[in-house]
Order: sequence, then C-alpha cells, then structure tokens
Amino acid sequence: MLIVEAKFDGEQLATDPVEHTDQPEFATELAWEIDRKALHQHRLQRTPIKLQCFALDPVSSAKETIGYILLDLRTAQETKQAPKWYPLLSNKYTKFKSEIQISIALETDSKAPVDSFKAKGAPPRDGKVPASLFGLEPKDIVAVLNEEGGYHQIGPADYCTDFFVMSVTIAFATQLEQLIPCTMKLPERQPEFFFYYSLLGNDVTNEPFNDLINPNFEPERASVRIHSSVEILRVYLALQPKLQIHLCCGDQSLGSTEIPLTGLLKKGSSEISQRPVTVEGAFILDPPNRAKQKLAPIPVELAPTVGVSVALQREGVDTQSLIQLKNQNEHVPQHSKKRVLTPIKEKLTEPKSPSVSPLPPHNQSPPTKDDATESEVESLQYDKDTKPNPKAINPAVPASVAQPVTIANASETASGQKIAVPATSHHFCFSIDLRSIHDLEVSFPINCVLRYSYPFFGSAAPIMTNPPIEVRKNMEVFLPQSYCAFDFATMPHQLQDTFLRIPLLIELWHKDKMSKDLLLGIARIQLSNILSSEKTRFLGSNGEQCWRQTYSESVPIIAAQGSNNRIINLSYTMTLEDYGLVKMREIFVSDSSQGLSAVQQKPSSLPPAPSEVQTEPRETLEYKAALELEMWKEMQEDIFENQLKQKELAHMQALAEEWKKRDRERESLVQKKVAEYTILEGKLQKTLIDLEKREQQLAITETELQRERKELKSERERNLQELQDSVRRAKEDCVHQVELERLKVKQLEEDKHRLQQQLKDAENKYKILEKEFHQFKDQQSNKPEIRLQSEINLLTLEKREQESQMARLKKQQEELEQMRLRYLASEEKDTVNTERQELLDIRNELNRLRQQEQKQYQDSREIASGKMGGPHGSTMEEGLDDYLTRLIEERDTLMRTGVYNHEDRIISELDRQIREVLAKNNASN
Repeated sequence: MLIVEAKFDGEQLATDPVEHTDQPEFATELAWEIDRKALHQHRLQRTPIKLQCFALDPVSSAKETIGYILLDLRTAQETKQAPKWYPLLSNKYTKFKSEIQISIALETDSKAPVDSFKAKGAPPRDGKVPASLFGLEPKDIVAVLNEEGGYHQIGPADYCTDFFVMSVTIAFATQLEQLIPCTMKLPERQPEFFFYYSLLGNDVTNEPFNDLINPNFEPERASVRIHSSVEILRVYLALQPKLQIHLCCGDQSLGSTEIPLTGLLKKGSSEISQRPVTVEGAFILDPPNRAKQKLAPIPVELAPTVGVSVALQREGVDTQSLIQLKNQNEHVPQHSKKRVLTPIKEKLTEPKSPSVSPLPPHNQSPPTKDDATESEVESLQYDKDTKPNPKAINPAVPASVAQPVTIANASETASGQKIAVPATSHHFCFSIDLRSIHDLEVSFPINCVLRYSYPFFGSAAPIMTNPPIEVRKNMEVFLPQSYCAFDFATMPHQLQDTFLRIPLLIELWHKDKMSKDLLLGIARIQLSNILSSEKTRFLGSNGEQCWRQTYSESVPIIAAQGSNNRIINLSYTMTLEDYGLVKMREIFVSDSSQGLSAVQQKPSSLPPAPSEVQTEPRETLEYKAALELEMWKEMQEDIFENQLKQKELAHMQALAEEWKKRDRERESLVQKKVAEYTILEGKLQKTLIDLEKREQQLAITETELQRERKELKSERERNLQELQDSVRRAKEDCVHQVELERLKVKQLEEDKHRLQQQLKDAENKYKILEKEFHQFKDQQSNKPEIRLQSEINLLTLEKREQESQMARLKKQQEELEQMRLRYLASEEKDTVNTERQELLDIRNELNRLRQQEQKQYQDSREIASGKMGGPHGSTMEEGLDDYLTRLIEERDTLMRTGVYNHEDRIISELDRQIREVLAKNNASN
C-alpha cells in the first residue's frame, strides 16, 4: 500500500492508503485552516509544505520511506491552477524517475460560524467501494431506521446479511474543571453537566452530575442494532466523520473530543467474527474554538479527559467478558489485578469503595499466573467485586494468602495498631515474570527451581517457582508459576535509591529426591534498569492517571562455587506501575473493636422461704429491684451518651468531609487560576519581549532606510552621469565606425577587380594545359608498349576465368567423391547385413550341434560305465570321431571368414568342445 503524509503548521495530514502500483491514484484533498496573518508570516519565513511518500505494510503496519517533496507556499494562489508533476527527492527507486501530480491553491473559507454544539451530518466523502460491492455507490450507503424491526439498515437490503450491535459507553471523566474559563458565569444554583453525542442520528445524553472536580456519574451504554454486512459497514465507517462527544452545561458546549471509528473494522481483518471489536481509551477534551481563541496548550497531567469505549459486535458472539476466568468458584486473593468487562444493559455500576493498597503476600509459593493478571489496565474494565465483604471470604482459603487492609471509620474505637503513611508516598505495583531459562553450559541435566526474596517489597519470605523442571543442554524451558506482583507504598526517591543500591538476587537450586538441595548459581538483576525505560500512561480502576514502565532482559546465572563461569541464561520481564499518591494517611493492622455490649442476666425471683430469722434490708427483693433499676438507668444513660457522641462524630466527620471537598474545590480553582495567570504572565512577557524586539527592529529598519535612501540618491546621480558619458562615447564610436566601414568597402572593391583579373588568367592557363594533355594522350596511344599492355590485361582476365572454372570442377569432383563414398557405404552395409544373417544361421547350427554333443556325451558316459556291450562301444567311438571332425571343420570355416579370431567367445567354445572330445577318445582307448 502507498500513503502520502503532509506536514505544515505543526499539523500532519495523510491520504487514504492506495494500492502500490506503477500509477497509483490518490484523489485526496488535504487542507489546513489558517488566517491571513499567519499565512503572511509563513510566506515571509518561506515555510515549506513537506510531503513524504511511504510504502505501508498492511499486516505489520510498518512504513518504509520512498521519497519526499518540498512545496513552496508562495506558489499557492487563490486562482485555480493546473496540477504539476513534482519529482520525488531521495527516491528509493533510483532506476525510475518517480513523480507525483499535485495542485496547490488557496481557498477563502466562507462558511457561517456554527451556532450550536450539536454535531451536524457531514456530506459523504468520495470513497472507493470494494470490487465485491460492484454497482453500489457511496451515496447509497446510509443508515435508515426500520421501526418495525427495531434496527437501522445500512446499505441496500440485498447486501444486508448480518445483524450487528454498536454501543458507546462513557465510563469516567477527570480534570473537567480545566474546561471552565474564568470569564464564564455558571448558574447560581447547582449547575448540571452532562455528556452529549449523536449515534446514527439519535441524540444521546448521560445522567447529569454537579461536581466537575470529582465527577460522580454511573457509566452508561447506548446501543443500536444494525442490519448490514461487514464490507458495507467498513465503507460506511470510512465515509462517516468521527464520533463527537461534548461536555455540556445547559445548551452550551464546554469541550468536545473526536473518536475515530475506522479502527473498528480494519481492511482484511476477520476479528469481528470471533470477538467484539472496540475502540477505547481516555480522550482529551478540547474547549471550543481553541485555535481561534489562541489558548495555550494544557499539560498532559492537567488535561481534561473522558473515558469512552465504542464496541461493535456481530449478534451471536459471546460478549460476557473480554477475559475468560479459569474457574469462577476458585478463591482468588484480594490483591490480584483481575478485571472483567461487566455486561452492560442500561447502566453500569462503578465501584464506590476507595482503592486500598494491599499488603504484599507472605506465602511460600508465588501466585499462579493466569490470563486475568496480564490484562491491559488501560482498557475500560471494572472490578468484579465492588465492595469488600469480610463475610464472603471462604475459610478454606490458606492463611498464607495476604488479605487486604480495611479502613476503620472515625466512629469506631480502634483497638489495633495504626500505620502512618507519609503524605508524599506513592502506591506502586512491581511485578516480575521469570519467563524462561536457556543455553545450559553444564553437560548433565538439572532439575531446577528458582528462588528469590526482596524485603523492600514488604515480605522477607522467599518466592519460588513450582514444580521443579528438568533442563538439558540446547533447550529453552519456560518456568511454571513464575509470575509474582507486589503492591506497596513508598516515596519515589526511596524507591529509586533502593533499586540503585540493592539488586535482586535469583538463586538457581537443583532439587534431587535422593540427595540434599544444591545451590548451583546466582543471577543479579539490576532493578534500576526499569527506572530508565519509557513511561506509558494508562487509567486506573477509578479513572486516575497512572504510569507504567516495562523492561525485559536476559541475564546469565553465575556459578555459586568455584570460578565465575556462566551456567545458564535467564530471560525475565519486570513491570513497575505508579498509581499516584496514596489517599489514606493511617491504616489499621487489626480489626476494629467490637461495640459496647451491656447485656445483663436478670436474677430469678423466688419466693422467700419462711424463716424465723429477720433478713437484712439489702437482701430484700425490693432493694434488689431498686438496685437493678438504678443500674439499668445508668446503663441507658451511658448508651445514650455513646449514641450522642457517635452522632456528634458523624456530624463532625460530615462537616470535615464537606470542608475538605470545599477546600479541594478552592485549591483546584486556585491552581487553575495560578496556571492561567502563569500562562498569561508568560504571554505578557513574551509580548513585551516581542514589542521590544519590534521597536529595536523598527529603529534599525528606519536607520537602514535612511542609509539606503542616501545610497539610492548618490547611486542615481552616479548612474545619470555614467549614462551621459556612455551616450557621448557611443556617438563618437558610431562616427568612427562609419568611417572605418567606408574604408573597408573601398578596399573590398579593389580586391574584387584584382581577383577578377586573376580568374581570367587562370582560365586561359587551364585551356592551354587541357590542349597539351589531349596531344600527349594521342601520342601515348600509338606506342607498341601500350598495345602489349592491353593484351596482357586480356590474358589476365582469361586466366582468372579459367581459375574460376577449375575451382568449380574441383567442387564437382568433391561432390562426386562424396556420392561414391555414400554408395560404397550402402554396399558395405548390405554386405554386413548378409554376413550377419549367415552368422545367425551358423549360431543356430552351433546350438543344434551343442545339443547333439550333450546327447552324445551322455551316451559316452554310459559306455564308460560299462553298461553297453562291446559292439556298442566301437559304434560310440566312431560317433565321437565324426563329431570331432565336424567341430574342427566348423571352427576352420568361421576362422576363414575373417570376422572371428581365437579370442572370440564362439571360437573359444568350439576349442573347448574339441578338447573335451579328444579327452574322451583318449580315455576310451
């Protein structure tokens, strides 16, 4: 893909990506809004417009520079000009001359100012419809409400195949007081603020709230059903403007932000078929007409933000949670950072209990790592348990699991010890993940466990991986249960000092069932490396701005004994999160004391036994009843006094909270005023400096202007004198030149007459020489040497003709010789075929003779064994002689042909048979 980015006046614009072809067509207009004064200033400073062309990889989103173009702003005119071709500088494709056709022009903005903050429907931009939607125009892709079906239809009905749900959630807001200008007067009564946006033509507002410093409103989600297809939705979102969200007070917009919707459906992505796609984050609210009011930029930590989540899902896709919990019945420690996206219908309940930093865990084994602990904190997710409930804790949870510290109310009488937290302490969360070990150097396998401890995090108990894993050479093994997170409160400078001084020591232990555990080596992790890594901002659970730093590295584990040799490498990742200042100043370690209980048991009244002895007055029932009544009165008085004290404490606490709230509001307003005054003071100082510079510049310019006037006057007089002198010299030169020309003309006429005379003389000489040459030629033609020479020339021509004929004859003779050789070759071929046939006949005859020989050989064996009689033996000897004679004749016949010799196989076979027959004859004799 190709994309062109243009940068001017501190703002960067980009074209839509197009296909990377030889002749791409961008068809995009990039515009900057600027006033005439600023335009004049840019022209004086010759500010260029820089266009950079990139090759974009749609898969990895990597950009590669192809070239750039610098446009001169002074060439832009208000009249429309024809586009021009501009060559790319620093062209990547050096073999080609890459050019881009660009038209630059100025347009006067004649649009009327917008009276209302309500977002208006913008005309559809010229977009390209994919090939799969051929015949569909961009103007046809609009949202139409179907009241009967309860959905919005986007695109023609033939193309709409699926149902989707688009939802917009406004979760939180911070630093909204920065949007209230000093000159704005709010209503005397409690003003109501709310957020407003338009979703597919439907106006949506959330519940009003009154406090801008601590905005307290329930997150709400607005959803609409859409009947369309993925391709049409992608084109529709590309054609629509960004989603505008306004913060309003009555009918006035205090600030707004824009959320791009094109990131929901990326080209070539099928993510929506598997899970919901979202665009979420904390977006900065800008006051209206910031550029026209020339407001100074607000620092990032003071910028007003609103947390928004825009989700699009296909109906039928499970959206209960973006993070799947492994087991809902599993007991999870309170300090684990699991967050789930609660399914929202109308309103979302936000946790109201303050976030408390839990104590670090004291368990021997580190907490197990699951998907929830690695979820992105900056996503708009909410805590699963909104309020801690001590009764809900299952007693089956191990005692080693750390419990969160609870906050005691002011009305409770604390019996436990309080821990004072310094005012400048920050809430930190440090997590480390020992990912894998690799590149083992020792030759034997090890059954390893990693162990470490860092008391600064609040626990001296060792953290170990579990279970032990076996590692061999040339292996990389991922460690189980290697993730652990620590929440603690400390001051930043103390954290930095500790990380610089004390490294984290990771011990490598070899566990063997048959022997004692063996310490193999130690790795030193310098925790100060994470302090120099890049900081990224994210939002906490209550909407506060937090910072995260991440660092990954591979360190060697050095042998604990002997030489400092490397045993194995350890790869790890550590993360440090800063949640800002700790809000609590005192924390109770133990639970609060129980309330006052004054339950007394009434004595049973028994009738007095009759006795002759007179009872004491204090032993009578009347006295005891009166005493009990007095004691009950005193107890009720104590209870009443305690209730009054509790009410007094409650009222005092409410007054203190209200005073703190008002104090915070005043402090925030004072800080805002101070910031505004600081900015105004800087502007005034800058304006004064500019005025002084301008006055100095004007004085210098006036002096320079007077000097230039004097120089121009003297130069004018000098030029006038030089002009007069040059005119006079020119007249004199003209007169002199005319005289010289006359003399030259006269001299040329004389030369002309002389040359004409010389030409006549030369013509006469030529005629005489030509006549003499003809006479000499006639004399030479009558001599005998001339005739002989002509005959020699004729003979030479005849000789050449004969030589050419001889050459032709030789060529014909060579052709005849080749024809004769071909004829002989054909005859030889016929002869060879004939001889081959004869040889085949001889071979067949030999085979027949071999068969006869075998038969005769069998007969000879029978004769030799004595089975046959005397007459038969003589007959057999005569047969052998005839067979021997025939073999010798056949051998001689084959040798006489000249084709065979004694080394051939058939001749060798005949010789062997002859020798065998001779041996048989000798044996019979």
